[in-house]
Amino acid sequence: MNVFEITRQLGKAIQQDETYIKYNLAKEANDQDAELQNLIGEFNLLRIALNNEMTKEEKDDAKMKEINDKIRECYTTIMQNSNMIAYNQANAELDAMMKKVNGILDLCLQGEDPDTCEPSECTGSCSTCGGCH
Repeated sequence: MNVFEITRQLGKAIQQDETYIKYNLAKEANDQDAELQNLIGEFNLLRIALNNEMTKEEKDDAKMKEINDKIRECYTTIMQNSNMIAYNQANAELDAMMKKVNGILDLCLQGEDPDTCEPSECTGSCSTCGGCH
């Protein structure tokens, strides 16, 4: 078996993992939430409107503030949607899983033992750290 076949097996294992399944279900729920999709569409239209207003030679500060306030309100509503909350959590969990998978692969490329190597969970922020390695 070569490295590409093993990689495909890893891909299959990832797709069968609870984290991936949870992410896919949350993504599907988002896609089927008509209210959420309408809010996202409205948000995107507001961003376009703000961009158009900002590129005008004679900017209307009051109008830009009004549009920006609507953008913030729309964004807040989107982020408070239960499906969006579930999606963001599932997405963060999937990202963490993939970060660990990639970390293990990186360590293996550095010659570490594939059976025992553990990637660092360093976030890059020393303020939340108990110390390096």
